[in-house]
Amino acid sequence: MSDVPPLPPVESEDVSREAKQAESRVFPCDGCGADFEFAIDVQRLECPFCGHVKALEIAEDARVEEQDLRDALDEQATRRSSGSQAMSDVKQVACVDCGAQVQFHGTLTSKECPYCATPIQLEGIHDAEDRIKVDGVLPFQVERSKAQSNLKLWVQSRWFAPNEFKQRGAQGRFSGVYMPYWTYDALTMNDYVGERGEHYYVSVRRGDKTVQERRTRWYPASGSFRRFFDDVLVAAGRGLSSKRVRSLEPWPLDRCLPFNQQVLAGYLARTYDVPLRAGLEQAEQRIGAAIYSDVCSRIGGDVQRVHSIQTEYGALTYKHLLLPVWLMAYKYGKKRFQVLVNAATGEVQGERPYSWIKILLFVVSMVAIVVVIVAIAANL
Repeated sequence: MSDVPPLPPVESEDVSREAKQAESRVFPCDGCGADFEFAIDVQRLECPFCGHVKALEIAEDARVEEQDLRDALDEQATRRSSGSQAMSDVKQVACVDCGAQVQFHGTLTSKECPYCATPIQLEGIHDAEDRIKVDGVLPFQVERSKAQSNLKLWVQSRWFAPNEFKQRGAQGRFSGVYMPYWTYDALTMNDYVGERGEHYYVSVRRGDKTVQERRTRWYPASGSFRRFFDDVLVAAGRGLSSKRVRSLEPWPLDRCLPFNQQVLAGYLARTYDVPLRAGLEQAEQRIGAAIYSDVCSRIGGDVQRVHSIQTEYGALTYKHLLLPVWLMAYKYGKKRFQVLVNAATGEVQGERPYSWIKILLFVVSMVAIVVVIVAIAANL
């Protein structure tokens, strides 16, 4: 019996009406009529059947530009007050090759037809009136084979992984996904008040011994400074570990192209789940942590006390970008794990199984070493 599912029955009138609102986009080959896919090695569209190659269609004057953040937030507030509707959770489109109805759930905007594997994109979703337009896209730079090689090295470097896992590796297939990101720029003015602590030592008698005891003198410290933050990244998609997504940084954002749906051909893509304002709040947390570190450096000394930091933001801009990730889910034992590969740099981040026997042996070894060191010190 064939594993290919039968084509679904003719849809109802309501579904047909909904399907017309979400048309699909494909990029037919000029040579044979099959669908182009974005080829990483040549950074162009390439037909997987006849090999025909076509350059991306990007206007000469197109640029990846910063957008005014306050204007965008005001515009969104106006749309909400006027009752503009958000993107529907489920959209349905007809595959142009086999006619099957393909569902897009949530923020997924491109996928393959499950019946004939034709790449399909939701027409106009990234430019929809109630959605913030994509400003730029970083094309895939790392091929699937390279991602597999990097994953193998990553597996081998996991000290506490089970031996079987290190020998077998992570068994699964990578999916290429364009993930949504916000970037934020801000000029900050910062006023701080704190104290600088400087250590000094005094001789203290303890029993029949004299020891050096550390103490700290504290001095008031305050000041003002400016700092410009450029391209503070915030992942705008949900469903992946924020810690692991953050660990994929840095990204070569200078290689971003003006948004072009042709780059998405043959890959999955998502639009954002995290709204622009919520993303700004996350960016401010990252900016605040960096400013705190700056304040400590400016106070100086051996230790610092920070009493207050007052920050004003100016020149606020943003960009909406799509960045490439190789994503794999694999199973080891009865558990599922997830691995991410930065498809621009090759950086690998993910989950892996642990060998508790190795961890226990390591702990026992460390305890034994400490006991030996203490015994030697006691006999000196």
